Amino acid sequence: MFYRPEDGHGLPHNPFNAIITPRPIGWISTRDAEGINNLAPYSFFNGVAYTPPQVMFATTGTKHDQDGGKDSIANIEATGVFCVNVVAHAHRDAMNASSEGLAKHIDEFAHAGLTPIECETIACSRVAGAPGALECKLTRIVTLPGEANRVVFGEVTGIHLQDDHIRDGKFDVTSFNPLARLGYRDYSVVTELFSLSRPDD
Repeated sequence: MFYRPEDGHGLPHNPFNAIITPRPIGWISTRDAEGINNLAPYSFFNGVAYTPPQVMFATTGTKHDQDGGKDSIANIEATGVFCVNVVAHAHRDAMNASSEGLAKHIDEFAHAGLTPIECETIACSRVAGAPGALECKLTRIVTLPGEANRVVFGEVTGIHLQDDHIRDGKFDVTSFNPLARLGYRDYSVVTELFSLSRPDD
């Protein structure tokens, strides 16, 4: 089939997210100007540069108690920092709980039964027990076409790795099975790997 997005797809559910899969989940922790922690998962997330290391995530839609966006974007605009937490399979229910559209004064760490730990290089909390976390300093926010579509870019200023996931000198994702977002309400989990050598190696 072929369709133009402006004409609609004619299917029971929008296939767009199912086409772009799997997607890593950026579990973004922020803190507002009053010191209240916030935590929310974003599946439009990825790394974008090595030197210096940089990441991005995109936020879409609005929230009734924020002006023009979500809590994450408001907090980052106010403080200039955020942390990306890696979502292990063991944290799937807590990650899902943190996606609820709660009032901006509610701490999602507490709501999801998680323990916050203070970051090292930024004034922000990270998720205790997360296999890895990237402390980030905001570099820019880009506004995209559409209602409240924005992309946040950050430079990584600190990296946390749990020691028990470092094996033979590598960060072994099969030791914690990271979640990936698929289409609709579907997720996947990384349980096995294979390697390919580049032709010019």
